[in-house]
Amino acid sequence: MKSIVLYMHVHQPYRLRHYTIFDSGVNHDYFDAQWEASENNKRILLKVAEKSYLPTNERLLKLLNKHPEFKLSLSMSGLLLEQLEAWAPDALASFQELTATGRVELVAETYHHSLAFFYSRSEFEAQVSMHKDIVKRLFSQEPKIFRNTELAYNNDLAAWVQAAGYSGVLAEGWHNMLGWRSPNYIYHPISAPNIKLLLKNYRLSDDIAFRFGDQSWSEWPLTADKFVRWLNEDNDATNFNLFMDYETFGEHQWQESGIFDFLSHMPKEWLANKEHGFMTVSEAAASIEAVGEIDSPSTVTWADTERDLSAWLGNAMQRQAIESLYLLEKPLLQLNDWSLIEDWRKLQTSDHFYYMCIKWFNDGDIHAYFSPYDSPYEAYMNFMNAYHDLKSRILDKGLLV
Repeated sequence: MKSIVLYMHVHQPYRLRHYTIFDSGVNHDYFDAQWEASENNKRILLKVAEKSYLPTNERLLKLLNKHPEFKLSLSMSGLLLEQLEAWAPDALASFQELTATGRVELVAETYHHSLAFFYSRSEFEAQVSMHKDIVKRLFSQEPKIFRNTELAYNNDLAAWVQAAGYSGVLAEGWHNMLGWRSPNYIYHPISAPNIKLLLKNYRLSDDIAFRFGDQSWSEWPLTADKFVRWLNEDNDATNFNLFMDYETFGEHQWQESGIFDFLSHMPKEWLANKEHGFMTVSEAAASIEAVGEIDSPSTVTWADTERDLSAWLGNAMQRQAIESLYLLEKPLLQLNDWSLIEDWRKLQTSDHFYYMCIKWFNDGDIHAYFSPYDSPYEAYMNFMNAYHDLKSRILDKGLLV
């Protein structure tokens, strides 16, 4: 039996409004004010729900009803779930309808889509616990598999995942880590022999997520039957891990590209062979034997050509911003002021540091596509203005930072 393991990540940050030095000390609303008529958080969430979440969920539900063998896995950040509850309950209900089928599995992660694992283990664990709670409340599921923000993975993370009681962890199947081996198998982390490691097949995944609508691509147009033929070329594979952003469908690849038709037809093409199936990530971890160990002393992510943390921590602006933010942890927690802590956690969201990236060429184009700012330097200044206001609020309560 060969299985497609389809996993998609759903996330929207609370984007900072245009927050100037003149706002600092006067207005503590960093996120929710309308900083431009068409670009506040609620408007973006509703736009993405209309273009991506609702039409994708509608098609997935039809596939689940039509094909009993069809399954998939999702991770949904806590910040995204907050926004769906507040502003798009119909979209939230459509996700709940998917999970109610029993064939859509939710994956654990940090609530605030943060890089806390690399800066504060206690904060990281607090956010994982918060995420577990909201998933249980909204979907009555308890995740069995863990994914870190941006698939950021190394040996230390794997050891933590095993100690925390998960049965598996997701990571990028980057060739620098795999060497001659294929991502189309299950592995053990070298630091955590009791759990399974599922590695994204980035070539096949990115054919859908990034290249699908590119008419200059030599393989354009990508049809469901062509894609399944590619999978069939690997005779020995046990699993094809297709990992991507949920917004691939309808937002990153517009409806006009044919992406929804591809999604609707691909399962039928794959399941035409009786030896083919679909698995959730925990099913794959439980039922497929590991073929070896993977050693990852350095951190691997699913972003940019380097597949490391440089998309978020590659320049001095990014490092100063995030390091300064985590220096506030101790006094903040001493105050036990929930509004301050929540603002601090929302500022931890990795997107803020992604917007500060100064890479060029293709990676730079991708960063610019996702950023609400005219430049990385504007993103940095906006963030630091909010940071300094948060710091002053702590100082006003009598604590040194």
